[in-house]
Amino acid sequence: MRMRTRLLCCIGLLLVGSTEAVDSLNIRYVGFCPTSDWALGVAVSGDIACVAAFQSGLRIMSVADPANPVELGYWGTSGNQMRRVEVVGDLAYVADCDFSLRVISVADPTNPSELGYLDLPDRAMGIAVNGDYAYVADDDSGLRVVSVADPASPTEVGHYAGVRGATDVVVAGDYAYVADDGNGLCIVSIADPANPIEVGRYVGTGTALGVALAGDYAYLAGGYSGLRVDSVRDPSHPVEVGYYDSLGAANDVEVDGDHAYVTSWSRGLSVISVADPKHPALAGYYLFGSPNSVALSGGYVYVAGYAGLYILQFYGEAVEEAPIDDARQAHAIATIVRGTLALPTGRSPMAEPMSLLDASGRQVLELHPGANDVSGLRPGVYFVREESQASSHKLQAARKIILVK
Repeated sequence: MRMRTRLLCCIGLLLVGSTEAVDSLNIRYVGFCPTSDWALGVAVSGDIACVAAFQSGLRIMSVADPANPVELGYWGTSGNQMRRVEVVGDLAYVADCDFSLRVISVADPTNPSELGYLDLPDRAMGIAVNGDYAYVADDDSGLRVVSVADPASPTEVGHYAGVRGATDVVVAGDYAYVADDGNGLCIVSIADPANPIEVGRYVGTGTALGVALAGDYAYLAGGYSGLRVDSVRDPSHPVEVGYYDSLGAANDVEVDGDHAYVTSWSRGLSVISVADPKHPALAGYYLFGSPNSVALSGGYVYVAGYAGLYILQFYGEAVEEAPIDDARQAHAIATIVRGTLALPTGRSPMAEPMSLLDASGRQVLELHPGANDVSGLRPGVYFVREESQASSHKLQAARKIILVK
C-alpha cells in the first residue's frame, strides 16, 4: 500500500517528541507560541502569523517581537481540521481537511471572521493563491481550481483528477506544480483555469509531500527520500538533478536564495545549501520533534510543529565577523584569551546577551558581562556573538578570539 499523507489529518500523527531541541548547527531558537492542538500550517504577513492548528482552528499571532509571539485571536468551529493556510492582504485562505476551503478575514487580528466557504470532494491538503484563483491540493480528488474573485463566494471553475494523492501545490505563471504523494511531481497547465491539463511528471523515488519552486527548479520534500531537486526548465520533461537524503521523513520545504528549509517529522528543521542544485549540502539544522510545515519571512524561519509555532533563525554556514562600523561602537575585547574571557560591563553594546561559538557556528557557552571561565574549552578559534534585539531582522555581530593554554 502506498504511503498516505492522510495521517496529517488525524490525531494519530506520529509523535516524535515535544521537548526543546538539544542539538543545532547554525540555527538559533528565537521564540515559541503554543496552540491547543497540532500546528499543521503557517503563513506570515508583516507582523502577523496565521497558524492552521487542526481542530483548534486558525490562530492569529503577533510576531512583531519574534522572541515573544502572542496570540491575538482565533477562528474555528466544531469539526474543523485546518491543515494549511495562505495569506493575501487581509485574507487567509485555509485548506481544511474537513472537505472545504475557507476564506477568513484577518483585517482585525483580534476578531477574525469567515467571509466565504466552499465544500470540496476530499481532504484539502495544501493551497496556493495566485490572482483571482485558489489552487487546492485535494488529496484523491486531485487539483481543484477555485475562483476567489469574490472572496465571499468562492466557486470552483475547474479541476484535474489525474493527481491521485495531491498533498501540496505551488503556482508560477501558467503552471501548477503539485506534490502527488506516492506519484512524484505533477506539472499541470492552468493557462485555461476551467480546463487544467497535465503537461509533465517526474516520479523518481515516488514520494512527494511538499513542493517549493525557485527559478528553474522544483524542490520536493520526499518523505524518507529526503530533499529532491527537479529541473523544470522544460515543464513537459521535468528531471531530477540532485538530492539530499539524510533528512528523516521530510514533509515540507521552502526555498530562499541559495538555501532550502526542510521540515522532517524525525529530524526537525534542516537547512540545505542549493547554491549548486546538483549537489545539495547540509548547511544547518535544529533538532526537535514533529514539525509539519515551514514559512520564511523577514530573516526568520516559522515552523508549525507539535503544540505550537516555533520561530528560529538561520545565521549562515559560517560565522560572519562584525562589520567595521559595528566594531567601532563596541568596547574592545582581547583577541588572545587564556583561561578567562573578560567582556565589558555597564551600558555598552557588548553588555547585551552574548554567546561563544566555535568555528562551525555551534554555541558552546553562554556569556555574561565581566569574567567568563573558558579554561575548560579546547584551544582554537572562537567567536563572541552579540544577540540582536528580537524585533530586529539583522543577523548578530561576531568578534573573533583565539583561546590558548
